[in-house]
Amino acid sequence: MNGRLDWTELYVSSAGRLSRAPFMIAAAILVFAAWLYEAVASPPVRWVTGWAVYPFLLFCAACLLSKRLHDRGRTGWWAALVLMAVVAVWTPPQSYVDFLFSLVLIWATVELCAMPGEQGANRFGPNPLRPAPA
Repeated sequence: MNGRLDWTELYVSSAGRLSRAPFMIAAAILVFAAWLYEAVASPPVRWVTGWAVYPFLLFCAACLLSKRLHDRGRTGWWAALVLMAVVAVWTPPQSYVDFLFSLVLIWATVELCAMPGEQGANRFGPNPLRPAPA
């Protein structure tokens, strides 16, 4: 991300790495956008517009999660498991499987928000906190 935060690249590209602070800010913005959409849109409106809004939000979340997972040295495909867990527990959990997805979200929170990224460059790019000198 070349030392500066480009919002378009942040939400629509899964390439590169992302450090903790920008990840948490961008993730909070996405969660707030989803919450605001559900609070403002009535159920009939959500039924019609949700087919466009939710896939867009999930795509942005997948890109964001992939970048953070890359910073941790993991493949971005783990984002699919995290997003599946988010979708499963967005409504109140009702079964044992929802409890398992809750554990996945706890793991993801610790992994992505508490653990630092890999030091130095990895296969996904340079360290976003200490870019390589030009």
